Amino acid sequence: MRFWLGFASLVSLGSGTAFAESAIDIDRSVYVERSSEGVRALEPARTLRPGDKVVLVVEWRADSPERRFTVQSAVPRTLAFQRAGSDAVEVSIDGGRSWGDLGTLKAGTRLASAEDVTHLRMKVAGSPSGRMTYSAIVR
Repeated sequence: MRFWLGFASLVSLGSGTAFAESAIDIDRSVYVERSSEGVRALEPARTLRPGDKVVLVVEWRADSPERRFTVQSAVPRTLAFQRAGSDAVEVSIDGGRSWGDLGTLKAGTRLASAEDVTHLRMKVAGSPSGRMTYSAIVR
């Protein structure tokens, strides 16, 4: 239960700026990957266990296609980020203070890894709806 509350509150906080400026609806979903007889499928996550592979989806709809805004989501600490579903997604490894592509960010003297990612964001312009997805593993 703590996972769900944390995920919902962090996505909402990250997108708070967009709500203040215009009407933007944001929905979030979590899916877990299950395998049965060699077939992999995504199903809505009801319970999660350590090692589960999950896909998180943040979808938005804006009242105006001309609206520019940024959708931001924290990666819950109970998840180890794997990869984003789009090259347009920027990541942060320091709680959202700095942003960039994973291959360019440094954690101290070493190149940051996927497990260092704490937040994701996507800049939106010229589209009234869209989605940001990423995959992770439950710690």
